[in-house]
Order: sequence, then structure tokens, then C-alpha cells
Amino acid sequence: RKEYVGINLGRIQELVDNGKITDKVDLETLVQLNLAKKSDLVKILGGGELKSKLKISVHKFTASAKAAIEAAGGEAVTL
Repeated sequence: RKEYVGINLGRIQELVDNGKITDKVDLETLVQLNLAKKSDLVKILGGGELKSKLKISVHKFTASAKAAIEAAGGEAVTL
């Protein structure tokens, strides 16, 4: 069984609001923000609300997270 680091959409939106994220989110961005380590597998969870159009590239998405990202005009890219 693989262990994933879960990050909620609400947390990502907070970082957008604080100006730490602009248009894309990838593993490198998450490592810089201390949300994950380079060796981690990351899964985006559907908790919270995403209002920003983002291109998010991580290992896994929950169905609700993927739907929310696309509904906001963004793109969910599975690595």
C-alpha cells in the first residue's frame, strides 16, 4: 500500500490568497512550501473550496478534487 501526503484544496486556495502560488502547483512548489518532501507521493483532496484557475500536477487526485479543479477552469495532471 502506498502512503500519500494529502493536501486539501482549501489549503491550496489559502496559499493562492497569500500570493505563494500563482498559476501552477507541482511537487517542487509543494516542497518549497514545506507541504511535502521530494520523496513523497502527493494526493489532492477535495476538502475546502478552490476559486482559482490552477494547473495542478501531482501523483493522485480524489474524484471530488479533480472535479473542483476543472470546475474552476484549471487542469488536474496525474504524474
